[in-house]
Amino acid sequence: MEERLTEELLDELLSSPDPASYIDQHRPNRRDFTQYINELAAARGLERKEVIAAAQLDSTYGYMLFSGKRRHPSRDIVLQFAFGMHLSLLETDRLLQAAGASKLYCKDRRDAIVIFCLDRQTSLDEANEALFRLGERTLGEDKQGKR
Repeated sequence: MEERLTEELLDELLSSPDPASYIDQHRPNRRDFTQYINELAAARGLERKEVIAAAQLDSTYGYMLFSGKRRHPSRDIVLQFAFGMHLSLLETDRLLQAAGASKLYCKDRRDAIVIFCLDRQTSLDEANEALFRLGERTLGEDKQGKR
């Protein structure tokens, strides 16, 4: 799933005679969350049940996301998927965008911890331990502190 750099595409867009010719050639569309998580899992040879378990999601909810019956997971659920599939930072940001959530931002304290853990390919449990140790809400914990 090698993708061209945004900078390269931007250069092509700006050098096109009009936006229609660029769009006809590249067909840019918003990435579909369900399609992308299925592509990522397949590319890694992971079964849905493995990803759902590693992401520590309720199995019914996880399967609904994989099948497209639920299309708008929370940002934390998307991050749980990222840890469950051992995604890179770039893949995680793309998955967040596909879900309609904001990218990770290193100037945000909680995001910085998540970025660090993603880069080190930690498990979800290890990431949550780091978040908890540093006084941040863990992934999967709601704003009232409940899991």
